[in-house]
Amino acid sequence: MKWGYWICLFTETHCAARGLRPSTIAAYKATLYQFRGYIEVQADDINPDQISARHVLEYIEYLRRERNNNAAAINRQVTILKNFYKAIVAMGHLEPSDNPLSHFPKIKAQPRKLPDTLSTEEVERLLTTPPDHTVIGLRDRAILTLLYGTGIRASECACLQDKYTDLEDQWIQVAGKGGHERRIPLNDRVTEVLRLYRQVRGKISPDEPFFRNRSGRGMSRNAIYERVRKYARCAKIHKRVSPHRLRHTFATHLVRAGVGLVIIRDLLGHRQITSTQIYLQVTAQDLREAAAKHPIRNLTVTVSHILPDMKLAFQGRAPTIRYG
Repeated sequence: MKWGYWICLFTETHCAARGLRPSTIAAYKATLYQFRGYIEVQADDINPDQISARHVLEYIEYLRRERNNNAAAINRQVTILKNFYKAIVAMGHLEPSDNPLSHFPKIKAQPRKLPDTLSTEEVERLLTTPPDHTVIGLRDRAILTLLYGTGIRASECACLQDKYTDLEDQWIQVAGKGGHERRIPLNDRVTEVLRLYRQVRGKISPDEPFFRNRSGRGMSRNAIYERVRKYARCAKIHKRVSPHRLRHTFATHLVRAGVGLVIIRDLLGHRQITSTQIYLQVTAQDLREAAAKHPIRNLTVTVSHILPDMKLAFQGRAPTIRYG
């Protein structure tokens, strides 16, 4: 009884008061019930106020060995558990000294990898793959163009409302993580593609989603993921392409074009500049590749033919070195 009450108290009261998205709250609830299921089997179904750090450490080992979770997934679970108990303490249902995660050791984070991106040629193939003679084709072309042209998330694309798509002044307004709104400018090509789709789609209520499915309802986040994957296969792009990879590609191409990190941070909706700095590493990799292509690599061929003669010239005596 206490598990269900505390989980409901955390998700429906604490998380809702923080303004978290319903999808985020649902993910938190699923994580907590997964931990509760583990405790039910492995620890005789003890109450949440009887949990110790040892139970959480054993759970982490279970996630690592039995469920093959990586470090990032495990860190997410531990963070949710920490927030859960911190909220229960704050709401007065648990003494601070009884919080099993108050001094829990920090889990080593997974090494951060450079984001995978598409080349400009691959992007061009992807954007021109949807047919331009059907409403669905024009819609899908508009979705792909908007994802790459603005770097918005799939969820932001799905929730984009018609009233927040101003094609005259060329901007859209989306609500990102935590409900934080931001306004993003559109360039001429993105505006043209969106305008064409709006014309063939027809008028709708300003409060309705901009992108519509065949039934006339708004598209889901999963539907947008499916569209991206489908056209990547049709374009014969042999990479795992997703809306998030298009977001990485958007940011990486801006860095290579010389756009500053602060501007890219605001376009992406990052709250911290540290989240955006990963794209500087991409630039560093580009610089190393450029250095490897420097013409000096060809000079070794030019001077290599004189090396044998130099060896013979100095054979039997040390070379005289003059200073000054």
